[in-house]
Amino acid sequence: MSTSIFGTRRGNAPVPLSILDFAMAGRGVPASEALAGSIALARLVDRRGFTRYWVAEHHAMPGVTTSSPAMLLARLVGETRNIRLGAGGMMLPNFPPLVVAEQFGLLASFAPGRIDLGIGRAPGTDMRTAAALRRGQVGAEDFPAQFEELLHFLEGDFPDGHPFREDEVYAVPGPIQDIENGIPRSFERPPVWLLGSSDYSARLAARLGFPFAFAAHLADQNVVAALDVYRRNFKPSAVLERPYVIASFGGMAADDEQEARRQAWAYSHAMMRMTTRRSFVVPTPEEAETYDYSEMEKHVMEMWNAKIMSGTGEQVADKLATWQQRVHADELMILNLGHSQKAIYRSAELIADAYAMPENILA
Repeated sequence: MSTSIFGTRRGNAPVPLSILDFAMAGRGVPASEALAGSIALARLVDRRGFTRYWVAEHHAMPGVTTSSPAMLLARLVGETRNIRLGAGGMMLPNFPPLVVAEQFGLLASFAPGRIDLGIGRAPGTDMRTAAALRRGQVGAEDFPAQFEELLHFLEGDFPDGHPFREDEVYAVPGPIQDIENGIPRSFERPPVWLLGSSDYSARLAARLGFPFAFAAHLADQNVVAALDVYRRNFKPSAVLERPYVIASFGGMAADDEQEARRQAWAYSHAMMRMTTRRSFVVPTPEEAETYDYSEMEKHVMEMWNAKIMSGTGEQVADKLATWQQRVHADELMILNLGHSQKAIYRSAELIADAYAMPENILA
């Protein structure tokens, strides 16, 4: 694997910093505005020298617009110059591996050396929607076998006797397309990451020798144990010589500490709704403040709110530093969480300021 996938520390950041995005559409925010906000955010983090910008895959969640990471990334290729773009991630059981290989082969051809492919095994939605995506096959998947098939499509190296090799089934763009005189044209596959919020993918990434990204914004209680499992069991491979970890955390920075808390509380409200089997919608901060919470709802809200690092840019940076002392990640990824695109953009800007990241990395 090329060392270009590894991040470069900018400014005073202790490790490389990256951004995860949901293209958040809070109540009253149309999808067009949410996506325009994500484009603006990608331009910002490219300009400020963040390492990568990943988008998540979610379905049937009215507050999240990233139902198709590949489509959004295709737009962002033309909006950015240096930053690595990727999926954080593609939920592999939702797609035939060939489809994922072709989509990201196409993206890698658009932007050679700038595309990452993060792979997860969760549905990114509720089970009913997952059944619609998968034609009713929920629960019947063999994730390790799917992942192995995806890698074969990306490498073009199905073994002798495999039906896809015998029948010449391969991904386009891909490593064995456009063969001239028996010599395939050059194709650099996108680096593949395994994602998770428990130790399942940590163990698989360790066994295969792949980089690992942990979703601490969902399960910060599991991050220390999962990363320990990954590092202790890691086996060097042709892909990676030593363990490489990204840890993603939820954050919200604002010029005013109170405003940061209000934005974070609004997002926690949406997580509370989802946890209690209602649609995921981020209310305005005013709606979240005036809502009449039951004791159970308030308990769930406080649980999710505790996972979000909110405050001024400097306070969020300090909280990230505290987590970094615990997890020793090779790279930190920040998911800015709030109601409005304006607030999310400002949060990323303030975090970059707190680390004295350069104003124009393109210059």
